[in-house]
Amino acid sequence: MRRTRVVAAILSLWPLAAAAQPRPSAEELARALQQRYEKIRDFSADFVHSYQGGALRMRATERGTVAVKKPGKMRWTYTAPEKKTFVSDGVRLYSYIPEDRQVIVSKVPSSDEATTALMFLAGRGNVARDFTASYADRAPAGVWLLKLVPKRAERDYDTLVLGLDPATLQIRTLTTRDRQGGESSFTFANMKENRGISDKEFAFRIPRGVDVITDGSVSR
Repeated sequence: MRRTRVVAAILSLWPLAAAAQPRPSAEELARALQQRYEKIRDFSADFVHSYQGGALRMRATERGTVAVKKPGKMRWTYTAPEKKTFVSDGVRLYSYIPEDRQVIVSKVPSSDEATTALMFLAGRGNVARDFTASYADRAPAGVWLLKLVPKRAERDYDTLVLGLDPATLQIRTLTTRDRQGGESSFTFANMKENRGISDKEFAFRIPRGVDVITDGSVSR
């Protein structure tokens, strides 16, 4: 009977042992992530965006949904606590906060102007080429934390840390840290890939009665 219990215990652990896999080097992981991401045409997800630290010692948490379609199309819809919408149709960026009753319109940054983190999500960058990779400390259970330092100086952040599912390399978290001590983190859930998102998802209609600010000039 005792031997039976021992065998049963070993068999119960077998799926965990079979699922375990050796951790690749950080450079190998960055290359594998890039190869995987090149096969993703579009994705959508729920997100929680948290920010803390910085010169003003701010703390904030927001929620919403995101949709991305390569190349260069994105829609970030914040639903709580304040409604906000940021849309890129691949040519122009639209920033809309209903409470402000204004829409800010700007050109999509060129490759020389956009941050490498933004370029990677939009399908224009290369995580293996544009960053120096290493593993970050204090990774939660079941997550690989890949620390990425941009090879060219970025105005918005110093380091980027991606939390990856070890089995699928799907991005679970994306965190940027700046030299003032600020940390901006996105946690993704319900991620769906290659579902054929329509271009209509990224067409922004300017609401009536708002100010439109384009290149610093205001129109109504």
